[in-house]
Amino acid sequence: METSSAISIGTCLKEHQKIYKEWFNIADSDGDGRVSGNDATKFFAMSKLSRQELKQVWAVADSKRQGFLGLTEFITAMKLVTLAQEGHEITSDLLKGSVDMKTVELPVLEGLENVVVSKQKASKAYADDEDNVVTQPQAVTAKAPWFKSKAIIKPQVNVVTIVDGLKRLYAEKLKPLEVTYRFNDFASPVLTNSDFDAKPMVMLLGQYSTGKTTFIKHMLGCEYPGAHIGPEPTTDRFVVAMSGPDERTIPGNTMAVQADMPFNGLTSFGGAFLSKFECSQMPHPLLDQITLVDTPGVLSGEKQRMQRSYDFTGVISWFASKCDMILLLFDPHKLDISDEFKRVITSLRGNEDKIRVVLNKADQVDTQQLMRVYGALMWSLGKVLNTPEVVRVYIGSFNDKPINEAVVGPIGKELFEKEQNDLITDLMTIPKKACDRKINEFVKRARAAKINAYIMSHLKKEMPAMMGKSKAQQRLMDNLQQEFEKVQQEYHLPAGDFPSVEHFREVLGGYNIDKFEKLKPKMIQAVDDMLGYDIPDLLKKFRNPYE
Repeated sequence: METSSAISIGTCLKEHQKIYKEWFNIADSDGDGRVSGNDATKFFAMSKLSRQELKQVWAVADSKRQGFLGLTEFITAMKLVTLAQEGHEITSDLLKGSVDMKTVELPVLEGLENVVVSKQKASKAYADDEDNVVTQPQAVTAKAPWFKSKAIIKPQVNVVTIVDGLKRLYAEKLKPLEVTYRFNDFASPVLTNSDFDAKPMVMLLGQYSTGKTTFIKHMLGCEYPGAHIGPEPTTDRFVVAMSGPDERTIPGNTMAVQADMPFNGLTSFGGAFLSKFECSQMPHPLLDQITLVDTPGVLSGEKQRMQRSYDFTGVISWFASKCDMILLLFDPHKLDISDEFKRVITSLRGNEDKIRVVLNKADQVDTQQLMRVYGALMWSLGKVLNTPEVVRVYIGSFNDKPINEAVVGPIGKELFEKEQNDLITDLMTIPKKACDRKINEFVKRARAAKINAYIMSHLKKEMPAMMGKSKAQQRLMDNLQQEFEKVQQEYHLPAGDFPSVEHFREVLGGYNIDKFEKLKPKMIQAVDDMLGYDIPDLLKKFRNPYE
């Protein structure tokens, strides 16, 4: 499966590749490897297309809404300019095969020769100036070891993408609030640059033998390193399939300490979990766009659940907060939702919009049975997913075998093919929505951090000044639900944004409430300003330059 967000450089004629790279260097005014909106408006103006046409060219080329064009996206834009000049209507369907993009000629850019000449002259003049610089003798000043600079000017990180802007806002405004009120202990670990830069992730959940590993194999068209498929619980670990230069597996402890990987937060689950975690790397066009997370089969017995040596639902919740999509896989013969599976689905609270349900191996039952299975599945899910909306269910058989038409009939075969295409289309849109998802998760995190700060400061305020602190802490923990309601009413907060009372109480037991910080309005105001002004300004800065 390949996404259609951009045309790869390899689809260009060799003689065109060199020209596009030269044009890209001309358009990239500051030489940072990105063509910004301002760069594009100047360079694309030579095409003499209308503003509306160029607006559509940018929208299709920058489908990921990064706010800039890399070389690959720039080539896509140039080819779209050519098609627009030929009278084609610019839509994303042009990238899906309706036009042979490899044969598209170079666009006509009026005045490009003058731009090339002027840039060459400017480069030559700069080089001459560098050669003519005479080094002036500098006065030797005595060292004064007692002198210390009062102010150290920190270099500002150049914000050239929306993600760069989010990194800066997090470091300057949100992270101080999280650290002050221990948000990393009660909700989510502190974010690192690798968390912001990570590719979109898709996690597969389900009981054993529902086809999770086979589903990944079906999407990749091949097995990934370390994959095991069988009717028994073969996957006993969390396996992250991601892009890499060669085929190999990396142990969990190694993955968790790599600064360029977004898995540092998993160290909080201890060595018992990390021994059950590994990364499977391989070069693959799909993995260049998204990362797939295969999970152990959910068990059904309470005795089996107790044998896990790590917090299984906690790990699922951690991955759920990082993922862009969560696929719940069911087998027509395994519709029962066990106690552990119910806990797992409950741990997905707050991420309901990411959940997609897949009724896999559906060609093992005939049409009449499939109708009953579908109804039973919806009834079971309705008891666990406490949402009024109907969850999206995809029906199909995601493996390398042809659909069993003898069982499902011609109508069932057509249904399965349409459902599978819908799911693949849903997965293909993930890279395009990755930037929007990062913003959404960032805003959600900021609101959760604010509520956490309100809760912590409220509990601190309820503690006595001198005597009876241990009894007061126990009373607050026992009546935590009522304390949450007080915070909600005092600050007019939505009840749905509050954390789980049980989880919060469990973590709270290891802390001394009297040591918590009082409310710091300036920190809260900084986060409010970030949500109300800084993020909208950031999005405005990197929006389509022709809007």
